[in-house]
Amino acid sequence: MSFRRALALAACGLAGGSVLFSAVAVGKQPARSGDAEPRPGGSAAATVSPASAAPPGLLLLPPAAASCPPAPGWIERPASTGGYWDSNWDRREPLALINLKKKNDETGEEELAARLDHCKAKATRHIFLIRHSQYNLDGRADKDRTLTPLGREQAELTGRRLASLGLKFDQIIHSSMTRATETTEIISKYLPGVRKISTDLLREGAPIEPDPPVSHWKPEAVQYYEDGARIEAAFRNFIHRADVKQEEDSYEIFVCHANVIRYIVCRALQFPPEGWLRMSLNNGSITHLVIRPNGRVALRALGDTGFMPPDKITRT
Repeated sequence: MSFRRALALAACGLAGGSVLFSAVAVGKQPARSGDAEPRPGGSAAATVSPASAAPPGLLLLPPAAASCPPAPGWIERPASTGGYWDSNWDRREPLALINLKKKNDETGEEELAARLDHCKAKATRHIFLIRHSQYNLDGRADKDRTLTPLGREQAELTGRRLASLGLKFDQIIHSSMTRATETTEIISKYLPGVRKISTDLLREGAPIEPDPPVSHWKPEAVQYYEDGARIEAAFRNFIHRADVKQEEDSYEIFVCHANVIRYIVCRALQFPPEGWLRMSLNNGSITHLVIRPNGRVALRALGDTGFMPPDKITRT
């Protein structure tokens, strides 16, 4: 296998959420003469010629498969492979908003440039994703899963932290589940006048089957199918660049759940969404995403609880 081929397979694996080969540093190998050498334990047909061998210091391990796994039906991934950034990930790239067939042939490029400028976003969106505080795990129904006394303290600390940032928050959108609603009510005391909006889209669920899988949590396939479509809908509804009519930067708070936040982070950064369970979020933590007018996305904070005393931090 050539080094270039190995790199291509590696890119394919990263895009599909699995690693197809490993490059392991080894000592310099002694030069060998003669024809291609068979791989250990392999047949004479499975050979590597000296011309296509890896550079000194790298040992290439063969891939388990030569193709990327297919993406779930509700995930739209860019046609290109290799981890390239899809600038039209939110379907709001200016050129994608223009019907080029209606271009006036007389004015030509001048009109196109003016129309493109009209479709460009001007403002930056700051999105603060807050995980709900600690709640009663023994509750049988959602209405019984209320915040614990410690959870209420955590929400107070999160509210104070958000207020201390000195930002003009535009709105608080929260999951309709009890623990998220109660967390929102406490936080909002520190942000008077900021409107609150409840939505079922942000409710907790199983967004997509994780890779690698975990043994202690195995939802049925139908749960991934139903929850995944809903959480993906939440991503498409709430996570995108600013509307072209928005003139000033916005600061928005979303109070929801760990699975939802982790999935949103992976999707926004165009990381394999199957990796969402590789992250861990504390109760009451703050995750900060920034979406620029050109569609670029940056993660400024992930699960920040540095504002809480150590004895107040939990992950239940």
